[in-house]
Amino acid sequence: MKLWIPAAALALSFLPLAFLHPVQVVGISMEPALESGSLHWALRSWCAGAPRRGEIWLFDGPDGPVVKRVIGLPGEHLEQLDGEMFLDGSRMQEPYLRQFDQGHAGPWDTGEGFLMLGDNRPASRDGRAWGPVPRSVLRGRFLGH
Repeated sequence: MKLWIPAAALALSFLPLAFLHPVQVVGISMEPALESGSLHWALRSWCAGAPRRGEIWLFDGPDGPVVKRVIGLPGEHLEQLDGEMFLDGSRMQEPYLRQFDQGHAGPWDTGEGFLMLGDNRPASRDGRAWGPVPRSVLRGRFLGH
């Protein structure tokens, strides 16, 4: 057998990892959409396209890798009032939320960044604490969510 055949087969077996990134969810901040301990695939940011509102992304947060939902896009003004999120003065529809975090937060002007929040707002440390994040820290978009 030629030596290059098994070497090529091995190389081809790792090819999907150039596009996909396995991610294990840690914590309850994205429940009910993502359960702690569950394993998911993220399409790497270089081939995932521009983030869109409602998508779930893996990114580098202030304390390491974080999984959150895109709430605010570049150039937007957001504010949380009595637990409800407002985008440019209009209440947002967030069907993925089961529990609101009562209270006020913000306002945030996203500038060129993205406001990323957890779905389980009362148990999520997210963009409400650290503000919008730049595109450069986004590592991958979750598939199927």
